[in-house]
Amino acid sequence: MHYTGIIWRPPYEAYSALVQVTAGCTHHKCKFCTLYEDVPFKFRMSPLAEVEEDLQEISSCYPNAERVFFTGANPFVLSFDKLKILADLVKKYYPKVQTIGCFARITDIIPKTTEQLYELRNLGYNGITIGVESGDDESLAFMQKGFDTKEIIAECTRLDEIGMDYNFFYLAGIYGSGRGETGAKNTAAVFNRLHPKIIINSMLTVYPTSELYQEIQAGNWAEETEIEKLHELKTLISSLNIDTYFATMGASNYVNVEGRLPKDKEKMIKWLDKVINSVDEKELRRYRENLRHL
Repeated sequence: MHYTGIIWRPPYEAYSALVQVTAGCTHHKCKFCTLYEDVPFKFRMSPLAEVEEDLQEISSCYPNAERVFFTGANPFVLSFDKLKILADLVKKYYPKVQTIGCFARITDIIPKTTEQLYELRNLGYNGITIGVESGDDESLAFMQKGFDTKEIIAECTRLDEIGMDYNFFYLAGIYGSGRGETGAKNTAAVFNRLHPKIIINSMLTVYPTSELYQEIQAGNWAEETEIEKLHELKTLISSLNIDTYFATMGASNYVNVEGRLPKDKEKMIKWLDKVINSVDEKELRRYRENLRHL
């Protein structure tokens, strides 16, 4: 198998066949991100010969996979024609595979026509994971995400219209000290207009090699406390009224909160209240500082 650097995948893709089709990130400007520092280039598409070789190998080792997940920071950036070729290769080696997933940026969706998105859905692309991080324009702009809330709403509405499921990554702590609850309310207002199947929460961890660390050192931004992040999380859950599965997953989270919204909202809020009233900021901060890698 051809893999470059650490392979990142959403927790819910644990049983998918993981095939590298791109490596690195086309954007590579988010101030908080250090995920692709070990990739020796910014971005590249894997040669089709490598992809086919890997599909042949993994299908022989894992023949009963029902889903293929294309690895890389944002494979959905590839053109419609290239994504179509990749889907055909999947069908060649996995004729019974039901869906194909990958990471995507909002800006990867914009250039594709609605007709192309519909055809990609018919080719198997479904359940793509979008790192929106937030639905708050101030934080999106400061962190240099490269898109705004109007674009999130417009592009995800198009996905809703053609029946392509999608999931959101949310980043608790992205708003900065004193803005957590305001940012969470703004985000909920955006998310409530859309239909993400899953919302996965990560908690911001600032590493010294990030641009955000330099902003903090320069006094341009202050990090939320760990307890502020928990209040932010509680505000977000309280403000969401859509049918979605919400969960904190991954090492960045020191608290496990998960459930189906809105059905489990009261239970999740009650649990967060219990945690907030019992934890110690120093202990939580020690966890964050000892988190060597996500």
